[in-house]
Amino acid sequence: MYVEDIVITGERHKGIDSLQKHFQTKDLGSLKYLGIEVATSTNGIFLSQRKYTLDLLSEAGMLGCMSIDSLMDMNMKLLRGQGELLKDVRRYMRLAGKLNYLMMIKLDITFTHNVVSQFLSALKNTHLEAIMRVLRYLKKALWRGLLYSDYGHTRVTGFSDTD
Repeated sequence: MYVEDIVITGERHKGIDSLQKHFQTKDLGSLKYLGIEVATSTNGIFLSQRKYTLDLLSEAGMLGCMSIDSLMDMNMKLLRGQGELLKDVRRYMRLAGKLNYLMMIKLDITFTHNVVSQFLSALKNTHLEAIMRVLRYLKKALWRGLLYSDYGHTRVTGFSDTD
């Protein structure tokens, strides 16, 4: 028999009591971290990936780097034939993959991630430089996340200004 893990969040109510009658359940307490940090308050639920971002910066050797305000250098053109071939393709692929996971909360990196992912067949040093720029931007944006405010109803509403 195949059994899936189910996560239930929110206030305890009749639905949970009903599940406990029919299934073996375990109360693990409040959700804190599942790759995404979850903080609850009277204002709502705040989701961030600060720890994940710090781990990524550490892995890339960029914890001490200078942070920047913008994701892309407007004067840099990423082209297939431009620059030297990248020697460590695995590093690029690993970093690009980890940036993919960050897009769940950091919606502002979506366009840039799409741009740097277009060159996977012929990676150049300039493409790795673009990824490193994204990491420097993320260092500046460590405390940014998504706030789902409590307005007294169960409708989920979100807003993002990603330009």
